Amino acid sequence: MKTVLVVDDEKNIRETLKDVLEDEGYEVLLADNGKSALDIMDRTVVDVMLLDLWLPEIGGMDVLGRTRKRFSDTQIVIISGHGTIDTAVRATKIGAFDFIEKPLSLDRVINVVDHALKISGLEKENIELKKQSQKNYYMVGGTSKSFRGIESIIASCAESNSRVFLTGENGTGKEVIARRIHELSSRRNRPFTAVNCAAIPQTLIEAELFGYEKGAFTGAIKSKRGKFELANTGTIFLDEIADMSLEAQSKVLRVLEEMQFERVGGVNPIKIDVRVISATNKDLMGETKNGSFREDLYYRLNVVPLHIPPLRERREDIPPLLDYYLDFFARENNKKRKTLSDEAFQFLFSVYHWPGNIRELKNLMERLNILTRGDVIDIHDVRSNIPHQEERYLIDNSLCLKEARENFERNFITGALVRNGHIISKAATDLKVERSNLYKLIKRLGINIEK
Repeated sequence: MKTVLVVDDEKNIRETLKDVLEDEGYEVLLADNGKSALDIMDRTVVDVMLLDLWLPEIGGMDVLGRTRKRFSDTQIVIISGHGTIDTAVRATKIGAFDFIEKPLSLDRVINVVDHALKISGLEKENIELKKQSQKNYYMVGGTSKSFRGIESIIASCAESNSRVFLTGENGTGKEVIARRIHELSSRRNRPFTAVNCAAIPQTLIEAELFGYEKGAFTGAIKSKRGKFELANTGTIFLDEIADMSLEAQSKVLRVLEEMQFERVGGVNPIKIDVRVISATNKDLMGETKNGSFREDLYYRLNVVPLHIPPLRERREDIPPLLDYYLDFFARENNKKRKTLSDEAFQFLFSVYHWPGNIRELKNLMERLNILTRGDVIDIHDVRSNIPHQEERYLIDNSLCLKEARENFERNFITGALVRNGHIISKAATDLKVERSNLYKLIKRLGINIEK
């Protein structure tokens, strides 16, 4: 239960707000002066403070300043009389969330408190996401040539406000890449809001994206802000955008063109400033040709295209990812770190095609860490824990013999280089070939030997 502290020297206001907010499900604490308010803050976690500016002993502005310094997670809403509006506006500039003018509208009080709690939740979520951002980015990244190209594009586009269009198979880390772009941008301290368009029923997507007013439809018992509004001044990530209906596409197009919209059931336009990053696992140009995706929206979104290749096309990144997740899940599950046998490693590195990409690799490493009894994960453990063993996931039937042989040699040699710290002499000893012959093979196969 969230806690609201009402600080006002007028008893009838305190008691009225207490009754109304308790009916909304909040725990409500009361203080009739600034000193009592600060005493309560010292011993209780308060989510929202409703603060009158004119208070005995310690004034409202002083309480605001002390609270912002000591209790930064508490959202403060100023209650102001007609003669204190200018002061209330100044208060919002130094840390107050909002202000409400007397005589109080109880509906507005409820909406502002609800809004303050939602924003507080988003801020806490964004702080946690920032802590996770670099770690998560490493969890999908790597040192392969193709991923270094992705990093270059991320760095180039991050500081702009250009729309970025991510493509790639499921499990390649598109949302993590989107978050990385946001974290490197000038909007990094603003909201990042992710929307999985495929997971929202088409009948609800408009309300989810744009919000709705109270009474807009059956069940709309109070107004709700949509994802675009929540992302204002920050970044919105529209994942699986190809799954959006044509009607919803037309409304998103209008938002991109005008940077404003109305909530469902509303008439007042809401202006926004938001950066859009979108993603799909489909051929969106093909979708435009068959009429299932708007061509004008496609070109609005596809300003900076960025393709995330599947894991099977950047096999150099598999060994560090395997190592990372073996370490990660050993710590996570408080177990001894396991190792892969050479045969198991070669299967995962050179043979298996990873149809689920990094998401599948992560899940497999977690499963093996839990279910493998010994300290070494062998080929039997790996094969018995991969759900799909169809031949199409083990070999590439589209290749001719020469290409298949080169692919195998490239992956096999890269694996030896990774195991031996990219030191050619050690890898040559491991492979039982002359160093000069190995060097020629590395050059012929175009293998990157940088660490």
